[in-house]
Amino acid sequence: MKIKTLFGLTTALALTIGASAAFAENIKIAFIDPLSGPFATTGTNGLAEWNFAADQLVNQKGGVLGGTNFEIVSFDNKMSGKESLVQLQVAIDQGIRYIAQGNSSGIAHAITDAVNKHNKRNPDNRVLFLNYSAVDPALTNDKCNFWHFRFDANADIKMDALTDVMAADASMKKVYLIGQDYSFGKAVAAAAVANLGSKRPDVEIVGNELHPIGKVKDFTPYARKIVASGADAVITGNWGSDMVGLGKAIMESGFEGPIYTYYAASNGITRTFGAAGVGTITQVLQGNTNPPASERTSAYVDAFEAKYPDHDISQARIANAVEMLAKAIDAAGTGDDVVKVALALEGMEHDSIWGGKVFMRPSDHQAIQDVDIAVQSDQNIRHPLDNSEFGLVTQSTVVMAGMDSPTTCKMKRP
Repeated sequence: MKIKTLFGLTTALALTIGASAAFAENIKIAFIDPLSGPFATTGTNGLAEWNFAADQLVNQKGGVLGGTNFEIVSFDNKMSGKESLVQLQVAIDQGIRYIAQGNSSGIAHAITDAVNKHNKRNPDNRVLFLNYSAVDPALTNDKCNFWHFRFDANADIKMDALTDVMAADASMKKVYLIGQDYSFGKAVAAAAVANLGSKRPDVEIVGNELHPIGKVKDFTPYARKIVASGADAVITGNWGSDMVGLGKAIMESGFEGPIYTYYAASNGITRTFGAAGVGTITQVLQGNTNPPASERTSAYVDAFEAKYPDHDISQARIANAVEMLAKAIDAAGTGDDVVKVALALEGMEHDSIWGGKVFMRPSDHQAIQDVDIAVQSDQNIRHPLDNSEFGLVTQSTVVMAGMDSPTTCKMKRP
């Protein structure tokens, strides 16, 4: 009886240990972004995109290293820099080697600094930071480090593309700049002033202001100032609930000019703007799907929307990040030695599911890729957004935008 019990216990333990070991074989990616609070919609949409990309583009294709799956582990940072660092440490303590974050460049600055310090102190337990959406140019300039990779085009690259379109509009004489009061909002304003100054010195900046991030309940006073300024166009880097509130207030105030944006689609935004956004909302982005680059592109978007009917593919660079990480791990022959993985990512050229190529520039770890300028429309929409009849239709594309853009990065490699 004792032998039987012991054998049964031993068998149970073996099964448990075996199951745990199999589970531990997954390569985990910590997703640290807002899953509660005013920006939760943006965070939960991003999480859905990461989970789907890992499953569709890696796990269902046999994983990496001959059969190892990606596993996305979510951490709610509540849009707090302090909470983000707490969750970062929790993730590291759990043995997670890859950190994904994108919402808020301010938080990205905190994470990249913490990762850099951690890796210096813990050479046997290093981690990589996969920045999929925080676009403050400083992150790949004077604040760059070897452990940080940005898969989104930075604010300067996007503004260069956006102002090319604006500069061609001879009727535009006055522009109003408005954004969130933190590093990204300031970077957008600075880039707009510089680009318009060089491309259209005749254009007057009639407003340049920042508002508290995530705290404004009524944007009507801001909208009234925009209308009173006589502006022909508005530029904003607002995202999430701040984009919804600002855009709605501007259009309801009677403003009829174009609103040039970075993040004005999906996530409860497109449906809210509705017909008022048609021909008004212009966005700079990567991987637009109207028209789609290929049938593979459409199949991927359709499958995502079938699984996540309340979300959209609004951040194409997530799929790029997942596929490029998988390729780097396979090339390095390891998921544990992040130095080898980072070296494999450097200089990588990747054929994107969205069409075109992505090049991870070795000098600063800034992804170089095609950038689209698209306008909200209800015509020729193959892939609508936000459970609406509206979507973004590509008007022009800058191929490999920012390829020759300068960088002040002086990267120190291990």
